[in-house]
Amino acid sequence: MSDDRVRSIAIIGSDACAWLAAAVLARRLQPAFCEVRVIDLPDTESASSIATLPSFGRLIALLDIDEADLMRRTQATARLGTEYVDWARVGARYFHAFGSVGARLEAVAFHHYWLKLRRLGDRSDFEDYSTAAVAAKIGRFASPTHDRRSVLSLYSYGQHFDARLLTGVLRQYALDRGVSRIRSKVVELSLRSHDGFIEALRLDDGASLRADLYIDCAGTRRLAAQMRDADYVDWSHWLACDRAVTTTCEGALDPAPYSQAIAGASGWLWRHPLQHCLDTGYVYSSHYIGDDAAAAILAASLPGRALREPRLLHFAAGRPARFWDRNCLTLAGGTLEPLESIALHLAQTGIARLLTLFPAQRYSASDIEEYNRLTALEYDGIRDFLILHYKATARDGSQFWHQCRDLEVPDALRTRLELFRNCGHLALTDAEHFGHDSWLTVLLGQGVEPRNYDPLADVLEDEEVTTACARMRLAIRAAVDTLPTHREFLAAHCAASAVEPL
Repeated sequence: MSDDRVRSIAIIGSDACAWLAAAVLARRLQPAFCEVRVIDLPDTESASSIATLPSFGRLIALLDIDEADLMRRTQATARLGTEYVDWARVGARYFHAFGSVGARLEAVAFHHYWLKLRRLGDRSDFEDYSTAAVAAKIGRFASPTHDRRSVLSLYSYGQHFDARLLTGVLRQYALDRGVSRIRSKVVELSLRSHDGFIEALRLDDGASLRADLYIDCAGTRRLAAQMRDADYVDWSHWLACDRAVTTTCEGALDPAPYSQAIAGASGWLWRHPLQHCLDTGYVYSSHYIGDDAAAAILAASLPGRALREPRLLHFAAGRPARFWDRNCLTLAGGTLEPLESIALHLAQTGIARLLTLFPAQRYSASDIEEYNRLTALEYDGIRDFLILHYKATARDGSQFWHQCRDLEVPDALRTRLELFRNCGHLALTDAEHFGHDSWLTVLLGQGVEPRNYDPLADVLEDEEVTTACARMRLAIRAAVDTLPTHREFLAAHCAASAVEPL
């Protein structure tokens, strides 16, 4: 039998997603088993910072990268979650923090007891039962403890990285493990006439590059778009933001251990604190505001002196109908708007899924079909979570938010909202990245409160629930007060020297 295995992989892209894919493949695939090359494209759009989810910490541990050293080399800060400002209505704030919220008391989920307390006149916020949210509010941070008896074990965290520096670290990691780097542009795609597979890439220096599998991380679907016609699932009628203007400015001496998403008239501002600057951008819909006006809004919002000229980014609301088509796999997370900082996570899960379903032959229809099924489920669940932020609002005064509030949402999200509004229940699948606590935080934070709570919450007497919840709040605050400030943590573990901004 002839050897028909995947022996060569070409990755197209230049940002952190591309080099993350290369690093993971280099770690798992020995060069003698499979050659990995990166076509490092020039002039690729990218933001100045990358905010990660807790899953990234697990990945860098798998890669045997020292976290403190990585944070020092990339100007990184800790990220306990995101503070949402003015989303439910102007003046409202809430935290979507990483980790659990509350604790089960008896037969039902904690939020039903919280809803019961609301009926009894208790005004404590839902996030008062989140260790990460309480720590974020007062600027405290330390790595979670391994002692499961402590409330300081009940949270997790991501990071804010300088994107250029993180890309450099991942690139060097991959190169040190046998990955080849080709600095070039792809000028032409050669397809086999009988089946549409990619036969070769022609580069701008005239060279031809062949591989058994091509991974498109370029952020513009440039390979996939040439392989097929109308096979992109468009979400722009649900997620209208398609552009961002971004810059960096002088940051606070004591950077916050969380991101901010601040809603505006035609979009929203992100703020990602790094050790020596603040990365910020205005995400907007070009249907409602022009690029110059968006740049003016960003400039007016800067809390410090700008450190570089603004740059323009483009997003595509949607996903490929087939992420893996013939011998081309698309990692599309970087094209989604950055509301929940999901891009690097989607690159991570996309590559992990490829390794799980690594084909026994160069083309395996069953592996490809399963990859596409699981990836579509993941993206569609994230889509609904993103739409929720825009749909669940009482904001008024602009066409953009009127459109968001009046959206006819996907059936799965509509059913979920109706169920939650009626009785406080959430029906989630195991395939979804954002779990119950994330959905509950956003739903309740944006003012979607159920008409009823689970009647089994009444098994406990009112006084028992009140006392138990008060103890939870006190235990969390007392534990958080023992943590160092975020600035103290950075100084002790991963303080970075200043670097010149791009």
